[in-house]
Amino acid sequence: MKNRLREVFGTRTVLCDGAMGTSLYARGVFINRCYDELNLSQPELVRTIHEEYLQAGAEIIETNTFGANALRLQRYGLADKVIEINRAGVEIARKAVNQRADKQSGKAWVAGAIGPLGARLEPLGKIGLDEAREAFAQQIRGLAEGGVDMLLIETVSALNEAEQAILAARSVAPSLPLLVMVMGWDFEYA
Repeated sequence: MKNRLREVFGTRTVLCDGAMGTSLYARGVFINRCYDELNLSQPELVRTIHEEYLQAGAEIIETNTFGANALRLQRYGLADKVIEINRAGVEIARKAVNQRADKQSGKAWVAGAIGPLGARLEPLGKIGLDEAREAFAQQIRGLAEGGVDMLLIETVSALNEAEQAILAARSVAPSLPLLVMVMGWDFEYA
């Protein structure tokens, strides 16, 4: 895995893509929609955004799967489509990357985007640690089966949730490089 990360990053700066959700919203997709489901219903829209980031010089493209876990998809009646949505997200990003490779020199990488579950974990919430780990594992399974180059766990604010995502990644796809970004909070205590 060290060699794969070294291959991606080496000793240089690597440019990643930007906010997929913001880009979709800017194109008229409102926040009451499930952005991850667009991988199935509007794949060309998602692909266009990937292509624009690649054209701007991005070397790492995140799949449109930030909220594609069973707990978040359940809100839209899509909990049974976790694997399908994640695989489609990888396929769309891979097509954009392959098209770039045909036109430009230099490799681009597909990172499987994994966001927070959207619910609090125990002891503060109702979601058990095992349930959280399984939700992450299911999403990661779809991303790995789709063929991502790496996994990116992002914007998770609770350390116990980040831990469950990491454990799921290590059990489902131990050979994939894993990047984790934990969102920090500043608290003042009186």
